[in-house]
Amino acid sequence: MALDGAFLRHVKKELEESIINCKVDKIYQPSRDELILTMRSREGAKKLLISARANSPRINITSSTPENPKTPPMLCMLLRKRLSGARLRDIRQIDLERLLLLDFEGTNELGDTVMMTLAVEIMGQYSNIVFIDGEGVIIDAVKRVDVTMSSQRLILPGMKYEMPPKQDKLCVLENDADDIIKAVQALPKNTLLSKALLSVIQGVSPIICRELEYLTGRGRDVFSQELDEELITRLRFFLKRMISAIREQSGEPYIIIDPAKKPIDFTFMDIQQYGSGRAFKECGSFCELLDRYYSRRDAMETIRQRSEDLNKLMNNAASRLIKKIYIQKDELAACADREHYRICGDIIQANLYRIKKGDSQLVAENFYDNMSEITIPLEPALSAAANSQRYYKSYQKAKNAEQVLKIQIQKAEEELDYVSSVLDSLSRAESVRELNEIRTELSEQGYIRSRGKKQKSEAALPPLEFTSPTGFRILVGRNNKQNDRLTLKQSDKNDIWFHTKDIPGSHTVIVTGGKEPDEATILFAASLAAYHSKAREAGKVPVDYTKIRYVSKPQGSKPGMVIYVNQKTLFVEPYRAE
Repeated sequence: MALDGAFLRHVKKELEESIINCKVDKIYQPSRDELILTMRSREGAKKLLISARANSPRINITSSTPENPKTPPMLCMLLRKRLSGARLRDIRQIDLERLLLLDFEGTNELGDTVMMTLAVEIMGQYSNIVFIDGEGVIIDAVKRVDVTMSSQRLILPGMKYEMPPKQDKLCVLENDADDIIKAVQALPKNTLLSKALLSVIQGVSPIICRELEYLTGRGRDVFSQELDEELITRLRFFLKRMISAIREQSGEPYIIIDPAKKPIDFTFMDIQQYGSGRAFKECGSFCELLDRYYSRRDAMETIRQRSEDLNKLMNNAASRLIKKIYIQKDELAACADREHYRICGDIIQANLYRIKKGDSQLVAENFYDNMSEITIPLEPALSAAANSQRYYKSYQKAKNAEQVLKIQIQKAEEELDYVSSVLDSLSRAESVRELNEIRTELSEQGYIRSRGKKQKSEAALPPLEFTSPTGFRILVGRNNKQNDRLTLKQSDKNDIWFHTKDIPGSHTVIVTGGKEPDEATILFAASLAAYHSKAREAGKVPVDYTKIRYVSKPQGSKPGMVIYVNQKTLFVEPYRAE
């Protein structure tokens, strides 16, 4: 869901209690749409996360520590210059708009006290973070908006900051329940009550409007034309309760979780519309709720942004290889007719005496096919012997081409397998360090051209580690280079190795410690191998397993490529272990 104005009002209260009069200590910009301000006071430091991402815009105190780029973006450098050391003096919200204005008091280069504002606009794909000086002039923004993007409201340095256009809706801070009921009754009669409420109340999300309809109708759909005295009385009661919670900021942070324990929605009041089909959990604070709801989504979005160039590079390489293999297989199929050229050469050689210079064809008996008649085209300008040699040369050329094409197709298919394994690693990467390892691997393999001074390499990441139900350690490689280290260097020859059959995926190893793993551990490891592969969304996945002693790496093969023998195969469902 979108963070609505009523929920934002509760977040504002928490921020006022936590960071008002705190000093800006450090500023980071982990991604292009995200800022983190470390706010320091005598009680300690707190991290304020401000996000303008289209799918997760918000502002909250966070406990997570996102990875930062090695080189700070220009906007981050500007904010560090102007905001470092400034104190947060006020947080403003206009009515129930999805907009917070953070007013900072700092000093300029001359030492004079100046006011600066961060406008945090939480508006879906139009979300933005705008840095404004004391005169209301835009200094810069996370997303600049010029005339090619909007003709209504420009966000550019040097321009006067204008508030987003207000919605023509009733604000519950000023209007009461009867005002809302009158507005709903004025709408077309075939309107669902939830949609009617959404269209007339400012700052409330669809889930709140659906809840008001659910409570009013006791679980059934209610249309605006059905609002009789009894329904109006019930609606008035629940509206007053909601209005009181918003005005007094007395709501509680509730998160809604589906049966798979995935957060699907959140709100500031208890929700009954889902019945027993959803779990509801009250979080410790509104900031904690936002952190929990969006943390994994933000991490995946950061990885997506930073892996965009690698995905494009590898997808282009895969397309090129598929096209190359298709063409080479067509050429190989054409080489299958090479025996015909040899037969024609032999028949011409046996009938030299019958061919005269200038003949365009030879009609003779095919002693390779029960003396059936065969017509062989000739080159009139050549002698009979030269025509025979021409066919022998075509035969030899096709024979040589077949040998070369088989080798080239095998190499192209091996490279395509490698590219597919890299794409699989990219799809499963969960940190910037994992992406950096993949980037280094591709640079070593010649897919990325290294530019400039070679940077100091980061320490290698350890493999993912899990514990089976009976206590065995299970290690899972994150990418191809790590797969090689895990299988060929770190594991004992008696450890058990797993990999999806003919499907790109991670090497998975049970660390046996000299013991014989039980059946439950083997099934658990196989399910992990299936999940950490390209087939993670499939039903039953074939997984091969064998001892490390039977796994080897062909000389000159790509990272992650191995061969193995004495394997057994299991069909398991992918399992994601936390």
